[in-house]
Amino acid sequence: MSELISKSDFIRANVSNSNNDAVAFEMKFAKDLKVSQLKNKLEILTGGSAATMRVELYEGKNRLATLDNDDAQLGFYINSDGLRLHVIDSFLTLSFDNNTVEKFELTNDQYEQRKDSVRYYLKQNRLGKFNEEEMRQMEEKRREHADELQRRAELCVVNARCEVSVPGNPRRRGTIRYNGSLDGKSGIFIGVEYDEPLGKNNGSVNGKVYFKCGPNYGGFVSPLSVEVGDFPSEDVNLDDEL
Repeated sequence: MSELISKSDFIRANVSNSNNDAVAFEMKFAKDLKVSQLKNKLEILTGGSAATMRVELYEGKNRLATLDNDDAQLGFYINSDGLRLHVIDSFLTLSFDNNTVEKFELTNDQYEQRKDSVRYYLKQNRLGKFNEEEMRQMEEKRREHADELQRRAELCVVNARCEVSVPGNPRRRGTIRYNGSLDGKSGIFIGVEYDEPLGKNNGSVNGKVYFKCGPNYGGFVSPLSVEVGDFPSEDVNLDDEL
């Protein structure tokens, strides 16, 4: 009897490509897919090359990680739906001397008629914005993501104990010191004073103080990365170590 596959073995992620605005749609991937295998799958969607491709993980406009370990499984970087895989490929961004090479441009109508374009491929295979059901599901996912983000943010009360889990980083315990927006960034951020110096700042970002703590004891993360609870302080006494 074949083994049943759980829905939790897969994740859904939006795919974007800095080299072509037409590529922006949701795909489903197995969590045990290696990064090298993921790049091979993205080749057909972007027209790029797996050998020169770099894949970055985003939540909204915030970059969470770079998928730089080809042997790592996708689940090492992504544990939840709704994030975005952004493809940057130097194979598609070769530069030319504008003084010697005539710039090649197509009107929207001309591009619409081409049969070798990404848009034509998406239309023929009913992918992305050309699949009404996928677009409906994506919009529903966006609403669910926004609702969950708001719900988790409301739980992040200042001075509450918490545990932070960010892909590619160890779990860290600390105390919530800030809940709100950051200058120059969109969305809600939770400022955490960690029990250990495993953060990135002292509660300041770009010179603005949001809360005060020791160097490398502070960090700002998405509400989705924060679990509020009665987490005891980490028992760390560096003075006793030899």
